[in-house]
Amino acid sequence: MFTELDNQTITATIVPESKRMEQLPKKFGKQFLRVESAVYMFMEKLSSQYDGGYWNFYTLSNGGFFMAPALGNMKIEWVENYFEGKMSADAAGITACLFAFSYIAGLGSEQATEMFYKLRDYAQHHDEQKLIFKAID
Repeated sequence: MFTELDNQTITATIVPESKRMEQLPKKFGKQFLRVESAVYMFMEKLSSQYDGGYWNFYTLSNGGFFMAPALGNMKIEWVENYFEGKMSADAAGITACLFAFSYIAGLGSEQATEMFYKLRDYAQHHDEQKLIFKAID
C-alpha cells in the first residue's frame, strides 16, 4: 500500500506479531488503551457486520499508524452524515481510526492529533479515499 503526497510516497507496513504490543503505547503514550477502545467502539458504530476479531496493525512511513480488522469488504454506515457504502476492511479501519484519533485529540491528546493528521495524509491518496472522506465528513 502506498500514497503520494507532495511527491513523497507514504507507505503502510503491516506490524509483525512480535512488535504489536509496543505499537499503541509507542504512538499514543498513556492514552493507548483509550485509543484502542475508541477504535473498536467506532467500528461497532460504523458497521453492523463488525463483531470483534483480529485486527492488523500498520505503521506508516510518515510516522503514522492505523489498525484494520482482518475481514473482507464491510458495509459502513454513519447516520450522522447519511453516509452508507461498502469498503475494504483496510479502508474501514482507516475510517474508524480517523474517528477515534479525532475523538481522543478532542480530549487534549497531542499524540492523537499528530496521528490523525499523519493518517489523514495517507488516506488522501488511498484507493478508497473518496469513501473514507465521505464517511468522516
